[in-house]
Amino acid sequence: MKHMEEYFLKTGFYDLFPMALQLAKELGYDQNEIIEAICKVSDKFCQYPPTKNRSAWFKMVFTEKLREARADILYYKTIR
Repeated sequence: MKHMEEYFLKTGFYDLFPMALQLAKELGYDQNEIIEAICKVSDKFCQYPPTKNRSAWFKMVFTEKLREARADILYYKTIR
C-alpha cells in the first residue's frame, strides 16, 4: 500500500487516493494495475486537464485507465 501512495503523491493525485482504492477494489483490480493506471492518468492530465470537476474527471479517467492497465499488463505477460 505504501508503494501505491508514493505514485499518487508524485503524480499529484494523493487527495484522490482513497477514492481510487475504493473504486479499484469494487472493480476487482490489483496493486500493479492501480499503479499502471495512475501513471496513465497523470499522462492524460498533462495533455487534457479537467476544466471543471477534478474529482469527476479523475473517476472517469481512472476507470478507463484501469482497463487499459490490465490489458497492457496481460499483453506484456503473454509476450514474455
